[in-house]
Amino acid sequence: MRPKAVREVPAEDALPGGTQYSIKLDGWRALAFARGDAPAVLQSRSGRDLGPDFPGIAAAVAGLPEGVVLDGELCAWHEGRFAFGQLVRSSRARARDAVQVSYVAFDLLAVPERDVRALPLRDRWDLLHTLLADAEPPLQLVMATNDRAEALSWREALAPTGVEGLVAKGLDTAYRPQLRRGWLKIRDADTVDATVIGFTGSPRRPRALLTRLTDGTEALTSPQLDARQATEVAEAAAHRTHEVVDHPEHGRLYPTDPLPAEVLRDPGRTPYVRFIRLRGD
Repeated sequence: MRPKAVREVPAEDALPGGTQYSIKLDGWRALAFARGDAPAVLQSRSGRDLGPDFPGIAAAVAGLPEGVVLDGELCAWHEGRFAFGQLVRSSRARARDAVQVSYVAFDLLAVPERDVRALPLRDRWDLLHTLLADAEPPLQLVMATNDRAEALSWREALAPTGVEGLVAKGLDTAYRPQLRRGWLKIRDADTVDATVIGFTGSPRRPRALLTRLTDGTEALTSPQLDARQATEVAEAAAHRTHEVVDHPEHGRLYPTDPLPAEVLRDPGRTPYVRFIRLRGD
């Protein structure tokens, strides 16, 4: 399930069966499959297995009972805050720089020999809470509450650490991948999804990104990427960059395979976009 973006935090009785509030994490969404003696699978939204990229997480999931399926977020933590850009680095590079990575679970899809997606969230949450009661990093349970005031206090207190906002879910809702009205997300920044399809500058130091927005509009990001952003893009595009071309509007440009991204779009005159970060698969 993917939450629908809204601007206001809903009331406690606004969603079916009441509302559960959880912190919105800054990471990569992934399903985690515990498969007994077989290696655990961390499935990205595109279907790719991220287990080889996060061997510590995969090993922790493998320790759960066979048949368990979790929904959650891969999150990196560095120097006192969430560090989304660290997720695109190799596990060796993260270990060298003391970057901690955890899998934060927020839903349960299956237990041994039983699909629980049809159960209401309140029941799935109870099962998940029991399953992970003794879990330690890198497996964690997301912070969640049914108290709106408490959720708002978390939102304010954790904002400096990179928490993106809140997610609100109806306690009576089943887990249905195509249903969006039962889950809501409230972001602290009004960002939109985009796809990076090229960049100016050089493969070692990208300067601006050619993006395609969801309405089909193409726009070059502004201002120029800072050093951290340039490094993030260069590492992600290292094996996905094609020969330089002469773009009719932007001059020398390196096309790339599509890279999901998050941008801020100016609602006024078109098109102006500011690069925020790359998204996971």
